[in-house]
Amino acid sequence: MSVSNRHILAQGAAFSALGRVAWATLEQQLRGKSKEAPTLPGPTLEVSLPPRAPALVRDYIVHVGGDPAAYRGSVPAHLFPQWTFGLASQALEGVPYPLTRVLNVGCELEQRAQLPADEALLVRAHLASIDDDGRRAVLRTRVVTSTNSVKDALIADIIAMVPLKGGRTKRTGGSRDKDKDCARVPEDAHELARFKLGANAGLDFAKLTGDFNPIHWVRPAARAAGFPSVILHGFATMARTLEALNHGVFGGDVMRLKKWQCRFTKPLVLPAQAAVYTQGQQVFVGGALGAPAYLVGSYEI
Repeated sequence: MSVSNRHILAQGAAFSALGRVAWATLEQQLRGKSKEAPTLPGPTLEVSLPPRAPALVRDYIVHVGGDPAAYRGSVPAHLFPQWTFGLASQALEGVPYPLTRVLNVGCELEQRAQLPADEALLVRAHLASIDDDGRRAVLRTRVVTSTNSVKDALIADIIAMVPLKGGRTKRTGGSRDKDKDCARVPEDAHELARFKLGANAGLDFAKLTGDFNPIHWVRPAARAAGFPSVILHGFATMARTLEALNHGVFGGDVMRLKKWQCRFTKPLVLPAQAAVYTQGQQVFVGGALGAPAYLVGSYEI
């Protein structure tokens, strides 16, 4: 079932962030050279946001395969990109890289407490580190979410990568040669859940989170970026993975998860079918046992 367009109205902060990125990119082009590297860690930015709309939260949970009843009175931790996108983008504004080329490549989460659904979200963000080896720059942004009753309930490190001139970035998911060096689903892993994704899965996730990067929903834009078609958001793959763990490992208790870390190792080209696999506390998402993995992660409970 397609996600309602009404949720687009809740993504004002994300649209503002996309506008700032476009303006910053234009400024860089007009200057003809990049800014100097910023002082790290960067300044802490803060914002207070109203509670998330109940309909948006419910539709998001259903979209990623979860059970809304499991989150009664609270907001899923993995929905954090929806309320942090704007502030996290603002934290990157001083970096000397083309922001339109930023790709999310992973994240780390620490869930200390549930986020009450009826309380404002108090969000802090700062650029924590930059790792630039001349081929690519890896940017780590830390975002901390609190409420009036729960301090530092959720800590998220968003890990993004910018390919630099002369660097090579594996983007497509089609050729055998490019698959040789990919992370793979272990042959002896246990299949936990399987899901089917339509061609519009990227657009639906964008409506719910505000991440309207066209590579996820506009086929010509995806092909221009080097992909065979539109690709699913890494955070959408992650959310489906965590819901598979909630159902198949945590017994429906969404607070069992304490820590989570993952890497988005291969683009998931849409439409597609994929499965979540576990091996101990390691987690993989792929098309089959032994196949290249789209996501590799691990968890603590």
